Amino acid sequence: MSIRSLFLEGGVFGMTLLTIVLILIILAAWKAPAWVKELGLIALMTGVLWTFSGFYQISDIVADNPGITHDVIFGGVRVSLIPFFYGGSIYLASLILRIINKPRL
Repeated sequence: MSIRSLFLEGGVFGMTLLTIVLILIILAAWKAPAWVKELGLIALMTGVLWTFSGFYQISDIVADNPGITHDVIFGGVRVSLIPFFYGGSIYLASLILRIINKPRL
């Protein structure tokens, strides 16, 4: 699985928002270190909201088509979790950057 295919499967709009927040975190680590944690939280919450959007779409499809197999449902759950993991990874990176930039005694 390539990064590009994960980006497309996770939803172009949501993954683009998360990537923009990642770029902002990198810039903030250099220019405004106090914003790094907050931007990381924005990335985490964007990933969570985009994941819930995917779960909502899955529930609509299952409600309209009761004969869907488990393979299709779990494939949709897998795709829905991609933005959550990407947002969580960005949040983890923001915490690491915050630890690196923290003033030392």
